[in-house]
This record gives sequence, C-alpha cells and structure tokens, in this order.
Amino acid sequence: MVFDTTSLVLVSLIFLWTGFVRTGLGFGGAAIGLPLMLLIGGSPVYWLPVIGIHLLFFSSLTLVKSIKKVDWDYLKRSLVWIIPPTLVGVAGLLSLPDRVVIIFIYSITIFYAITWIFNQKITSDKPWIDKLLLILGGYVAGTSLTGAPLIVAVYMRHIAKEYLRNTLFVLWFVLVSIKMVTFMLMGVTIDWEFALVLIPIAAIGHVVGIRVHQKIIENDQVFKKWVGSALLLVSSFGMIKIIM
Repeated sequence: MVFDTTSLVLVSLIFLWTGFVRTGLGFGGAAIGLPLMLLIGGSPVYWLPVIGIHLLFFSSLTLVKSIKKVDWDYLKRSLVWIIPPTLVGVAGLLSLPDRVVIIFIYSITIFYAITWIFNQKITSDKPWIDKLLLILGGYVAGTSLTGAPLIVAVYMRHIAKEYLRNTLFVLWFVLVSIKMVTFMLMGVTIDWEFALVLIPIAAIGHVVGIRVHQKIIENDQVFKKWVGSALLLVSSFGMIKIIM
C-alpha cells in the first residue's frame, strides 16, 4: 500500500495505541486497532500480517523475563480446543471476499464494544461453555486476530491472576505463528519493511502499557467503557461505509 502523510501519521498513532493496550490489558490490541486500520484503507489480509509481526516481536520481549510465570498445563489443554478452529478461521480469511471478512470484523468489534460499555462480561461457569468459548475464540482469532475477549473469559477462570498475562502472550505467540506460517505458505504478500518501521512507534505504547498495567487493571471498567464507546463509534461508521 502507498500512504500519504496524513495516513502515515494516523497509522503510527494506531500502532502506538495498540501497543499500549496490548501490554496495558494483556490482550485486545488487534481487536482495538484493526477496525481503525481498515478505515484508513487496505484489506484484512494486508494488515493482519503486520499486526502478527508486532505480536511475535513484543510477546517475545515480554516473555524473556517472565517465561516462568506461565501456566503451561492449562495452556496445553486449551490449545486442543483453540488450534483447530483457528486453522478453519485462517482458511476463511484467505478464501472469503474482503467485504465479508470486514463486515465480520466490524460485527465482532461492535459486540465487544457493547459488552464493555454496559459492563457485561463474557463469562463461563460450565466446562462445555469453556470449550465453546475457546472454539469460537480460536475461529475469530484465525479470521481476524480479535478472539482475545472470548478466550480470556475462560482463561480468567482457570489461571491465577499473576500468570494470566504471560500465559496469554504465549497463546498469542502460538496462534500468530500458525497464522504467519500459513500466510507464507499461501504466498500472501507481507509488508515486512512497513511492519518493522512501525515497531519503534508501537514500542512506545508497549513500554507505557507495561508501566501502567496495574492502574488499568484497577480501573478496568472505566477504561473499557471509554474504549468501548470509541470502538462502537468507529466500527458502526465502518460498517455503514462498507455496506453502503
């Protein structure tokens, strides 16, 4: 893609914001950033590899010092339910028309936004619901990398708080690796240079997010309400734009 100056500035701000959210919350960077990127232009297949490169890079940095604080047992058990639908989702991303995938992305983002605005948490209290959410989260992650809230709802119930964020980073690393390998095998054009240029910008948000992580968690409802409101506005506009 070729960007003008205004678009480059907007893209830079979006990646700074996604870096902040990714480490501030421990998830949600793609869910929050992708709808904004699609408004600027390009297709999901263009942006997702760029997001994927950042996820691999920053999750690796985070885990270097915290690899021991990962719930490997539950991670392994949950991957059995997550990986197969992830592969199905990747296949759908590469085979479905861009318009269909974009509508799907905006729809799932609007759903997340509404739950955040009205503080309606996605929860699970039964094993079969856990499995269903993991399957749905895996499929959404495979299609658009925005399945985090569905998977987190299950992980929060089974993983101790001090292990949660690092376990999620390992999960994202695994899922994104699968997705990136699939992209390369299928001959998807990946804008490596642009992704690498954006890393220092996203790193600013990444560092700030780490430093204020605890404060965000303590004010989780307020933070999500404001973010949800912005997402609802952006995604609704994007949905109208793509449908019209």
